[in-house]
Amino acid sequence: MTTTQQARAGAGTRPAVEIIGVRKQFAGRSRRAPARLALDGFDLTVAPGEFLCLLGPSGCGKSTLLNMLAGFSHPDGGEVLVDERPVTGPGPDRGVLFQTPMLFPWLSVLDNVLYGPRARHELDAETRGRAVELLETVGLGDARDAYPHELSGGMRHRAAFARVLVNRPRLLLMDEPFGALDAITRVAMQRFLLDLWQRDRITIVFVTHDVEEAALLGDRVCVMSGSPGRTRAVIDIDLPRPRGIADTETLEFVRLKRQIREALDNEH
Repeated sequence: MTTTQQARAGAGTRPAVEIIGVRKQFAGRSRRAPARLALDGFDLTVAPGEFLCLLGPSGCGKSTLLNMLAGFSHPDGGEVLVDERPVTGPGPDRGVLFQTPMLFPWLSVLDNVLYGPRARHELDAETRGRAVELLETVGLGDARDAYPHELSGGMRHRAAFARVLVNRPRLLLMDEPFGALDAITRVAMQRFLLDLWQRDRITIVFVTHDVEEAALLGDRVCVMSGSPGRTRAVIDIDLPRPRGIADTETLEFVRLKRQIREALDNEH
């Protein structure tokens, strides 16, 4: 059974994410500039443990959606719910990873990972032990006393993963996290992410511009229209897991990529 089929089988459970009729408008950059409607009537539901990829042209509202799920901004209309509760602000139940790892350069790798629990006054021996264990899991056990400038790009991304995971988030929000990496590091990080997801089954919403990346990682791919952003198509990726780079050469994978590209190209 694929994970998409498993999500359907568990359809009776409460959704992890519900985006209902969301509308978001941004003011013009000057007094004379017109307002920009980023999202209009956007709907989406994500099942617990699902890996959902958001794909669409630049400016279609992908990052805006992630920011609303993270609690960094709020809709002008509609609802954004996580675990059936309205999102009112940021929280440790939702981890966010950006294209550039957000690490404090003056803190060691371990202290970066422990920053959230320390700021919330929740740092204890158990949490410290979990941080050390996570750094071992992401392959940074020997680098926990290093500083971000001493790490490679892939190592910084893995440190950012550990910093998010130490909070035990129920939802992981990823905004093109591998977009700036070289091809070899990108493949390694995709494999690393899939291994983590297979182990923990955290619900993931993953923004990407890359059709192949979306088909490789996702249970479903939500293809968005251009501005204002709306759902153009939601495509099931019914390929068995675990998946790897070799799967991208199969006929079924090529067929799915073609289906996604056709949805992207179909403005009507």
